[in-house]
Amino acid sequence: MKTKTFSTAITSLLMLCLSFSLFAQEGYVPTQENLDNREWFQDNKYGLFVHWGVYSIMGGGGDQGIAEWIMSQKNIPLQQYEKLPGFFNPTQFDAKEWVSMVKKAGMKYITITSKHHDGFAMYDSKVSDYNIVDATPYGQDVIGLLKEECDRQGIKLFFYHSQLDWHHPDYVPQGRTGNDIEGRSTEGDWDKYIDYMNTQLTELLTQYGEIGGIWFDGMWDKPDADWRLAETYSLIHKHQPGALIGSNHHKMPYPGEDFMMFERDLPGENSMGFNNTGVSTEVPLEMCETMNGSWGFNLVDQNYKSVETLVHTMVRSAGYGANFLLNTGPMPNGKIQPENVDTLMAIGQWLETYGEAVYGTRGGAVKPQEWGALTQKGDVVYVHVLDPGEGSIEIEGYLPKIKSALFFDDGSKVDIKVKKGTSGLVLTIPPEKVKAIDTIIKLTLR
Repeated sequence: MKTKTFSTAITSLLMLCLSFSLFAQEGYVPTQENLDNREWFQDNKYGLFVHWGVYSIMGGGGDQGIAEWIMSQKNIPLQQYEKLPGFFNPTQFDAKEWVSMVKKAGMKYITITSKHHDGFAMYDSKVSDYNIVDATPYGQDVIGLLKEECDRQGIKLFFYHSQLDWHHPDYVPQGRTGNDIEGRSTEGDWDKYIDYMNTQLTELLTQYGEIGGIWFDGMWDKPDADWRLAETYSLIHKHQPGALIGSNHHKMPYPGEDFMMFERDLPGENSMGFNNTGVSTEVPLEMCETMNGSWGFNLVDQNYKSVETLVHTMVRSAGYGANFLLNTGPMPNGKIQPENVDTLMAIGQWLETYGEAVYGTRGGAVKPQEWGALTQKGDVVYVHVLDPGEGSIEIEGYLPKIKSALFFDDGSKVDIKVKKGTSGLVLTIPPEKVKAIDTIIKLTLR
């Protein structure tokens, strides 16, 4: 009995080790190019997330919050959903207009959906004709057009890529989602699906020159499956040594991943219930957020967040040392929603004045508080006062040696004291110094 138990334990341990070796790129050592790109990523802080596909035609189906998930949420039969590409003709898509808007908004990179959970490729895929070039009247590679313009204007392009696929016949057994979609395959070869996914990734890695990275999503649909991550991550790092890999699996980063993302949450706060693990200190961080309640285009979702709310989220994210990836869902004609453009331009105007306190910074020595956040660049600390309360704020547990403390806008001195009996600072903010969105104090340390 003891021998059998010991043998079983050894077998289980070996299986665990084997599964982990298949689960991630063990022994991964980032190239210098990759490490340099991580620094670039952290310095540039702010990007545009783009959720765009044939689902935009449906406009959310008249329901709040439904967009890119409409195939699953409305249980649209596979054969009926396959008709959508025939109506997708975004003739007003203008890559130059998009990228120029991104630059004016103060954004430094774009992450766009190359394939979402519906399995439709938004680029010229050779391994499947279920793509924008072969299956739509538009017939052009929007990813290729966008990449060319990004290169012209100095914007990095990342590719979102869904590991989950409700359309492919070899995505079997099915996972947690889309099980009521009529026509989905129930018999298939999982390894063939991974081969297909890796072939599409190879296309993305070899057809468009140097890219910023791959933003994976969907592994949570089948968390116990053998995703062959070691193979996939090695493939990416082989073709694009500098590319950053991240995965929205809501877990701590696996070996081979170069940044950690948080879906609609500040690192460690977990208000959405997705991000219930830790926060990595080994790789860069990024949080993504919507401008309303939807990722893809939704006709009825007008619950737009204010410019103040989004700037505050950006600042708090930077206070945690994380990038801010702000989403838009383009309309089926290829235009960005005017409401989104207006918001992005307003944030861009704010960054023209205050970007110094965001770009190139790292998280402060004290994590964000109710009153605001700290960001730091060398010996300069930016105190972002988002809520001045009754005219003063306390930074508990923070007592650096300060050379000067000045209001960012006019360079006037800040009344700053040490709180008695603590190791914290008290900063006084007179009413006339309070700014509408963010009152910034610049501390220069000795």
